[in-house]
Amino acid sequence: MSKRVMIIGAIEAGKSSLIKALFGDEQPARKTQALEYWDWAIDTPGEYSENPMFYRTLMATALEAALIVMVQDASRDRNYFPPGFAQGFPQECVGVITKVDHPAADQQRAEEFLRQSIGEVRIFPTSAYTNEGIEELRAFLQEQLKR
Repeated sequence: MSKRVMIIGAIEAGKSSLIKALFGDEQPARKTQALEYWDWAIDTPGEYSENPMFYRTLMATALEAALIVMVQDASRDRNYFPPGFAQGFPQECVGVITKVDHPAADQQRAEEFLRQSIGEVRIFPTSAYTNEGIEELRAFLQEQLKR
């Protein structure tokens, strides 16, 4: 089995748009209803990280991943991950802030939210709309998957 990254985050946090940007897919994103497998990525429904009832599904799916990417929407004013959430995964976690180009974006607030849940790890600010940070994130993820 090839190594993958699992991307998790709230409903409408920009996970599917992020994956499409990482893969150069210009089709509009649609609501993810179930786990979706890409070449080296797993897209998870937002409900999986918002509802504790689905945490076990996330933990089981994480067994198929070499790296966990936790996504925080820069325009949101709350954290959808509980404090220390990343500690529930045996894999390394990284953070991604999406929608940094949004008029309501607050990148510093988004980073603070992620730090509460993920700790002191690398965080990438991105925009799937302008492609800001996408190439850097893609290169980082692909390098991690080579390990």
